[in-house]
Amino acid sequence: MIARITPGTLSGTVPAIASKSVAHRVIIAAALANGTTHVICNTTCADIDATIRCLETLGARVERVEDGFRVHPIPKSQEHGILRALAGGTLDCGESGSTLRFMLPVACALGADATFTGARRLGERPLDPLDRELIAAGCELEGLGALPLTARGRLRPGRFELPGDVSSQFISGLLLACPLLGQPSEIRVTGRIESKPYVTLTLQALASFGVPVEVEHAFVSETEVTCYRLDGSAYRTPGEVSVEGDWSNAAFWLCAGAMGTEPITVTGLSLSSAQGDRTVMAALSRFGARMRRGTGSATAQPDHLSAFTLSAQDVPDLVPILAAVASVAHGRTIIQDCRRLRLKESDRLTTTAGELTALGAQVRVAGDDLLIRGVEALSGGAVEAHNDHRIAMMAAIAATRCTGPVEIYGAEAVDKSYPLFFEHYRALGGNVELIDA
Repeated sequence: MIARITPGTLSGTVPAIASKSVAHRVIIAAALANGTTHVICNTTCADIDATIRCLETLGARVERVEDGFRVHPIPKSQEHGILRALAGGTLDCGESGSTLRFMLPVACALGADATFTGARRLGERPLDPLDRELIAAGCELEGLGALPLTARGRLRPGRFELPGDVSSQFISGLLLACPLLGQPSEIRVTGRIESKPYVTLTLQALASFGVPVEVEHAFVSETEVTCYRLDGSAYRTPGEVSVEGDWSNAAFWLCAGAMGTEPITVTGLSLSSAQGDRTVMAALSRFGARMRRGTGSATAQPDHLSAFTLSAQDVPDLVPILAAVASVAHGRTIIQDCRRLRLKESDRLTTTAGELTALGAQVRVAGDDLLIRGVEALSGGAVEAHNDHRIAMMAAIAATRCTGPVEIYGAEAVDKSYPLFFEHYRALGGNVELIDA
């Protein structure tokens, strides 16, 4: 699909969609609980649908209801009272890295003997050292380094060890799996945990389903060590749970407000959320935008934007859209610590720089950093989404500051996390034509 955009100002109010990050975790917990759970979730997307599809393959039943989902858990064995996952199933993760990295340890904990498949770059995204921990705990993995990947055997409880600088999703996957093991387990993470807010979201989901986790921080030989200890408690349904609004996608509209000439408000957000991307408010304030907080809402008002230096260590998903803001801010912005962006749906360091440059920005990659020299206006032109939802949405927001039209090839990539993106774009006054191609 091609999105053809005629530049113009966006303004008004738009509702936040459901947090994809929270929905993954809550729906998985619901499928592993001891009874039916009503999950209030105002939207879905391709990644959430992939997680649901995998859980259904393992034996859960997920009903679509008006305000979300009714999740009926994987049945328990009558003899042993443990969850009885269907063996020999194929779990299609689509293009969702979260689904693969969460469901692999969960399937191993269930002894599911499952084969994982996926699309596009998913098979290239690393699983090491999570795979080594699963193998050491009694599982057999066949096909590592690509997809399909087959997991056999059942995960043993005990101690799991991971570095903190690879992927927080590995930590979250093991945290989601450990309550299925029936005995105490410990996840020991060495070094600073990158994207740590996502681990906090996992801990919150576990707490909602009655699973306590003791967290201990220490320094061993001057190295930070974090231990997550689970006492063997199983998932217990709270009956009903709500998925909060998504800050990662709300960030695109708030950045549009900061870059434009009129304010934009996003409703349905928790101002006390543990989502790391809530820091978009602070980042835009540093750029010079005027930010206003309401009851469950956030507003970005334009003002003179000036460059500054920031780290992407805990907020990698914000990099493309903050780079778009920086491209029209006065001075040189440096976005540091972007190494992990190379392992996303695209190499986001390269695609962010390349597609913004195609629109007339001055952006270059220097090691693991992005260096951005602000210009008065972008020129417009044709860009490629690279099958990456955040690159497609970045280009659409950047188009609001272009002097000429913008064409985004592969614009359907937004369906991965935000199928309503272009509908909401139009609701804010954007002029976009969607062309099948």
